[in-house]
Amino acid sequence: MLQVNELNQYYGGSHILRGVSFEAHTGEVTCLLGRNGVGKTTLLKCLMGLVPARTGEVFWQGKKITKVSPHQRVQAGVAYVPQGREIFPRLTVEENLLLGLSRFPAREAKRVPDDIWQLFPVLQEMKHRRGGDLSGGQQQQLAIGRALASRPQLLILDEPTEGIQPSVIKEIGQVIRELANRGDMAILLVEQFYDFAAGLADSYLLMSRGSIIQRGRGENMEQEGVRGLVAI
Repeated sequence: MLQVNELNQYYGGSHILRGVSFEAHTGEVTCLLGRNGVGKTTLLKCLMGLVPARTGEVFWQGKKITKVSPHQRVQAGVAYVPQGREIFPRLTVEENLLLGLSRFPAREAKRVPDDIWQLFPVLQEMKHRRGGDLSGGQQQQLAIGRALASRPQLLILDEPTEGIQPSVIKEIGQVIRELANRGDMAILLVEQFYDFAAGLADSYLLMSRGSIIQRGRGENMEQEGVRGLVAI
């Protein structure tokens, strides 16, 4: 379980995160929603150690990780797919995926696990093509596949539907639900696309001006008025 307690962060004179507290449970998709500029990406960067929180605590599987490095968080089983699909365009699909195995001993990092190919058949068909030659949707699938190759127990996704064609959005949604159904991974999904989030959320968090202003179960999002409070 991921547990976040009273995180605060400032940029200059601006209070970006304001006492953010929540939990994300194994076997569930926790969706974090909110309009642009409310602090969602800053929160994720704090969770990964890319931006140090000014105050507050982060616990993963009962251990405090607030001060540990991003690399140590990856080693502890946390994977992050940021906005922008940060793949290596000159490397092949297979080579990109193999980079996701870097936390394992060299003898275990020579072959892409079969289940990654099964989750993303299109990547197997294109495994010898350069990442930069793929469509935006295929690059997003590649970025998620590379994160999954590290065998995370916590997967953090920052707006995976951004700029993606509807058919691929549906495929990504199916993968996320399949991963959650396995019961061995917590998934924290940041989204602005309401329908995508509502179709996946076991629980939701609504963020505004750096704070969590509303939370609940995914099946109650519509009746609790979440649609009218997010961008799309």
